[in-house]
Amino acid sequence: MTTIAELIDTYPAMLALAIFLARIVDVSLGTVRILVGFRGYRLLAALIGFCEAAIWVIAASKVIGHLDYWYLVVAYAAGYATGNFVGITLERRLGVGSELARIISYCSGCNLAELLTARGYSVVELAGRHRGQASVQVLYVVDKRRRMPELLHLVHELDPAAIYTITDVKSCHGEDVHALDADARRGMALRFKRK
Repeated sequence: MTTIAELIDTYPAMLALAIFLARIVDVSLGTVRILVGFRGYRLLAALIGFCEAAIWVIAASKVIGHLDYWYLVVAYAAGYATGNFVGITLERRLGVGSELARIISYCSGCNLAELLTARGYSVVELAGRHRGQASVQVLYVVDKRRRMPELLHLVHELDPAAIYTITDVKSCHGEDVHALDADARRGMALRFKRK
């Protein structure tokens, strides 16, 4: 029967590659687990944590059991570093959760709140002042993370001088951001165009 030491001696690159890939997977899962857990998805975070721990135990045991093979340690560390990058990238692509956009518009001629509402966004508008002189529009929009780039592109298109900040939202209660159905959105857009 072939021992692990013999397999390492015979196929060192294969085991190093397997450890590298395992670390990418388990660290990526760990990064996503932390970020979805922060956003309140406890069950999903627990499931991801289970898979992450199982993969980690297998990869770590191969390295710890054979510390005299330096290339396994390098593969382990390289997989960890790469896994962080992949995990953050993956979480951004998934776009889990919601974000709050705070938008400040100095444009007195454009009514940004009305324009965004006509496009189907749920907008809260506040009146503000800048240095005691000019009035400004302060808008709050909560939306899904994956739709936030679309909102920010629209804001920039409608008012290039607008200032905005984005904050993660752990939970949001109240009006559904996308409660307006397609017919209602079209109706609002038509009413807005007639004005």
